[in-house]
Amino acid sequence: MIEQISVLETAIGEKIVSSKPVGGGCIADSKIIETLSGKKYFLKSYSDSHANILKNEANGLKEIARSKSIKVPEVILQNESHLLLEFIESGKRGSTFSEKFGRQFARMHKTTSDSFGFYENNFIGANLQINLPQRKNWTEFYWENRLLFQYKLAERNGYSDSEFKTLFNKLEKALPQILDGTEEKPTLLHGDLWSGNYLVDTEGNPVLIDPAVYYGHREADLGMTLLFGGFDSMFYKAYDEEFPLVYGWRDRMDLYKLYHVINHLNLFGAGYYSQTVSLIKKYTG
Repeated sequence: MIEQISVLETAIGEKIVSSKPVGGGCIADSKIIETLSGKKYFLKSYSDSHANILKNEANGLKEIARSKSIKVPEVILQNESHLLLEFIESGKRGSTFSEKFGRQFARMHKTTSDSFGFYENNFIGANLQINLPQRKNWTEFYWENRLLFQYKLAERNGYSDSEFKTLFNKLEKALPQILDGTEEKPTLLHGDLWSGNYLVDTEGNPVLIDPAVYYGHREADLGMTLLFGGFDSMFYKAYDEEFPLVYGWRDRMDLYKLYHVINHLNLFGAGYYSQTVSLIKKYTG
């Protein structure tokens, strides 16, 4: 423990005088630490079984920061046991917050790549998110790297009965037609954006946290924002003004929610089974 504190103090450049646990994610141990000069930092650590999450989260934050589109906490230090981040003091949402958030999120999506995926696999919650191999075709990537991976995990976890399997096979056949005409370049995605994964700083700016970054179709990011009720209408209006969406995008949102709902089924259990089946039925008749 003393050695770990020494590493942190070396990275910060001054003595740590206090440490306060904070609530948050279900697998992370999070603390706010304060230095002799009164400066605060956010410190995360995980059990050994989730140690790679630290590296993946740091790399995701750095990738978003490189887009120069929307604020993220600066990565101060990442090693096998800790992720030390800039501490973001909370502020209040102003009247223009949602518009600003929507526009900045759209600008992040203007950062593109040649392939769908990312240079490393990472995590969506505590489950692996498969970004490799990177692919040129979005429909193929979304099926193979997202839906099929989660389905196979659901099979191993005992959640795939005959109804689920039949519907999932139908979805595979229907997917190319559902996504036909929506093709775009791979864009930088946060990967897990809901109301718990952004902050508001003291100047009223949106700040993205806890990313599951990859390059994908931007509709997939918007689908996740709608999973738990969505953001307000101004967010989506401003987004569409900044980076117009393909016609019919709202009709595809449940398809993109599906990845996260199956992931929740695998993480939290059978309570998500009926929602999973209902979402698939919407696209399979």
